[in-house]
Amino acid sequence: MIAVLQRVTRASVSVAGERIGEIARGLLVLVGVEQGDRRAHAERMMERLLTYRVFADAEGRMNRSLADVDGGLLLVPQFTLAADTHKGTRPSFSSAAPPDEGERLFDYLLGLAGERHAQVAAGRFGADMQVELVNDGPVTFVLRVAPD
Repeated sequence: MIAVLQRVTRASVSVAGERIGEIARGLLVLVGVEQGDRRAHAERMMERLLTYRVFADAEGRMNRSLADVDGGLLLVPQFTLAADTHKGTRPSFSSAAPPDEGERLFDYLLGLAGERHAQVAAGRFGADMQVELVNDGPVTFVLRVAPD
């Protein structure tokens, strides 16, 4: 499972002109599900997302987590993150999980988020989405929880 985590001052996701999710200060996370990913990977990813220290403390150091600052969490499914880009000029999606499996694991991750964090919003799996954000910093990290 791959996540591109972006610290934001605000972010939103829309489908067909309708805003379906938005947050103020927090994390926008683009999520890619790979073949071989399981619920255990989603559980580990959620643990990392909630505890990864990317927010400044009183001294300006990245020492505080999303849970510490009670920020928003916007999860957006993005299967293109699982693309194989090692050769050529066209991505291959052979390493991405099949759509039904990817949707099931994304929904599971979203369920975990709702159980463990107060402010959660999400994009829609398989939809053509427009994502708007103000990246704070900019601060962006790629997190990966690899299949066994």
